Amino acid sequence: MTQKWPILIGVLAAVALLSSCARDQQLVNITIQPASGTFLSPTVGGEIHFTAMGSYIHPPVTKDITSQVTWNTSIPQLINISAGVVTTTGTGCGIANISASSTKGTGPSGNLIIGYATVTVNDPTVAACPGGTTTQGSLLFRLSGSGTVVSAPPGINCPATTCGAQFPVNSTVVLNATPGTGATTVVWGNCTPSGLNCTAVIGSSPVVVTAAFQ
Repeated sequence: MTQKWPILIGVLAAVALLSSCARDQQLVNITIQPASGTFLSPTVGGEIHFTAMGSYIHPPVTKDITSQVTWNTSIPQLINISAGVVTTTGTGCGIANISASSTKGTGPSGNLIIGYATVTVNDPTVAACPGGTTTQGSLLFRLSGSGTVVSAPPGINCPATTCGAQFPVNSTVVLNATPGTGATTVVWGNCTPSGLNCTAVIGSSPVVVTAAFQ
């Protein structure tokens, strides 16, 4: 009888450990696949399907969480998104961000985890639309917090109209931020900051600039 107690205690401890691991599983990252998609025209009818992949710890695992995240777009005037399926609104061309977010992140009370992808809506009948040429490069912009960003020369007006545009390769683009409600400053990423302005150099590969309003 006395020999069974250590075995029983060991079994109970293992069960408790497995239960604890299941409860402590934490989301640490979201990746959207594919990372970008393009509509060749703004005509309503086409769809692009995106998948949100969540990376967890305790235990480490990566799984499809497309149906569990909150999907959004930076330019609802340009595209619609629902459960990872993107369609055009038919109102024009431009570049928009889409995001998949979840509040079930790391930390005792959870925090916001966000993944991003980019959607381009082209219109071959309009020369100013993003079409992709060897002399033009894309500047993609992603913001968080309350505020707006416009570019000089014109092209980006995020989130009002478009969060991406094409500019001549090797040219410089100045981004100007205007903090919104509750924000007083901005933290830039992947450009040369100067207060509320930031300068980016356009390359042949897409340049992704970030701004976090605080």
